[in-house]
Amino acid sequence: MHNRSFIISVSSLVIGILVSSCSGQTVPQFDARQAYNYLLKQCEFGPRPPGSTAHQKTRQFLVDELSKFADKVRLQPFPFTNYQTKQQLILHNIIASFGKQKKRILLAAHWDTRPWADMDPDPQNHNKPIIGANDGASGVAVLLEIARLLKSHPCPNGIDIVLFDGEDSGRADHPEEFSQGAKYFAKNKTFSYNPKFGILLDMIGDSDLQIYIEQYSQHYAPHIVKQVWGIAEGLGVPEFIPELGHAVIDDHLPLLEVGIPCIDIIDFDYPYWHTLEDTPDKCSPESLEKVGQVVVEVIYRR
Repeated sequence: MHNRSFIISVSSLVIGILVSSCSGQTVPQFDARQAYNYLLKQCEFGPRPPGSTAHQKTRQFLVDELSKFADKVRLQPFPFTNYQTKQQLILHNIIASFGKQKKRILLAAHWDTRPWADMDPDPQNHNKPIIGANDGASGVAVLLEIARLLKSHPCPNGIDIVLFDGEDSGRADHPEEFSQGAKYFAKNKTFSYNPKFGILLDMIGDSDLQIYIEQYSQHYAPHIVKQVWGIAEGLGVPEFIPELGHAVIDDHLPLLEVGIPCIDIIDFDYPYWHTLEDTPDKCSPESLEKVGQVVVEVIYRR
């Protein structure tokens, strides 16, 4: 679920990103093509709303892929309610852990897709499920590529990648119905699990990438915002725009509520949001790379 506040537009430039080193720690290069292939693979399953066959196949794919790289992968089942259809299911967050360090960083995205294209310009499409190339697959694709890098280039920090289920099945104007997987994760985390910070990736594949500072992130975790946008500036990634954008109701809010300083990296000015046109051709490998390399720099530098 994403909630608009105001819109600012700015032109974007394309600047290459190089491998860097900080304090002797080599920062690996994010592979744009591999990440885009991960986006395409998810979309090949079709729309992935909870309860669908494509949703089940995608879950298995994600578990299998993360198991190639992570030290531990587990499913976190939770009860889910589709408030529009009244359907009740058991859904699953997917949690992959890297390293055994006590100091940890949380990276997250949602892997389900919206069951209804309720923002489609054609009312006849409003009850059809979306492909979710950007809204769902893009964040997951970046995290899968980061998982691959963590395997080949161990990070000095412990990393937990959490793919939330049940994010996008709420009814419009009912924000309490969204982010069901993130709410369950936050409510049921152990007392001892307190990552230093979290980064949520959502809708970051748009070919016309413009990432403003999300307002809840700035209010509750300004130090993380400052670090991430500062690193983006240092890398020459102008798509990270150091100005306030939307206030977004998203999976970072349940984490903030339990004391995890988590920011939302999101480009909400996406004209195909919750429509049938949210397809891979609206996304680009270059956008995935820019976000991915910034996040890689953040987790290897800390």
